[in-house]
Amino acid sequence: MNPPARLHADDLTLAYDERIISTALDVVIPDRSFTVIVGANGCGKSTLLRALSRMIRPARGTAYLDGRDITRMPAKQLARQLGLLPQSPTAPDGITVADLVARGRYPHQRLLRQWSRDDERIVTESMTATGVLELADRYVDELSGGQRQRVWVAMALAQQTGILLLDEPITFLDIAHQMDVLDLCAELHEQQGYTLVAVLHDLNHACRYATHLIAMRDGAIAAQGPPAEIVTAALVEDVFGLPCEIITDPQSGTPLIVPMHRASPTGRRRSAGS
Repeated sequence: MNPPARLHADDLTLAYDERIISTALDVVIPDRSFTVIVGANGCGKSTLLRALSRMIRPARGTAYLDGRDITRMPAKQLARQLGLLPQSPTAPDGITVADLVARGRYPHQRLLRQWSRDDERIVTESMTATGVLELADRYVDELSGGQRQRVWVAMALAQQTGILLLDEPITFLDIAHQMDVLDLCAELHEQQGYTLVAVLHDLNHACRYATHLIAMRDGAIAAQGPPAEIVTAALVEDVFGLPCEIITDPQSGTPLIVPMHRASPTGRRRSAGS
């Protein structure tokens, strides 16, 4: 029998105060996968990611990392094994790129082990891997949105966790910077063996980059598995309420969602050029 995945959860009930978001969720994040969680707004995808990262405590059930209940792990130990890039992170005023990335080494600092040459090397390697080394002396608040997002990924890499969770990492970026950040994530997964878990809004992006997809609807998991195996027109309509056709992306060979024409207010179909 195969050993359990490093990150998984059993029978999760997730809630904010008295408002229940999800019940009886069983989730397995395949090791060394690029897992993407998708679903309509308010379906519970970011809530699930927060439970997997211990940002919220389940009302019931358990999220496990390496066989341990993550709510019982010391904070620094968890941070040495699991990295998180939250939605819209904010940097302190006047901090440079190098200083922000260096904060990723904090979980590895101890009373008798302060900054070392290894820390310096890891910070430099993290900035190199994300293409921000030449920005090391720049202030973070001077950077473009795409550059800042790469810096945050570099800080997460400096933690050297092996598992990285990203909550809507391309929100507010233009299309070119969205692809730039997703390409970077794919490189981390394919070339460095990271297990990535990301929440994305764009289903076509998810199909192109994910090796494992979790589709959520109304707080429940509607389907999970490789995109080519689970993404169908019926699933997209069930999860997003969007009639569509599924074709093969000519560039990536992955499923491509093509929305059906919607009727105009007069009842006539819109033409492609209208």
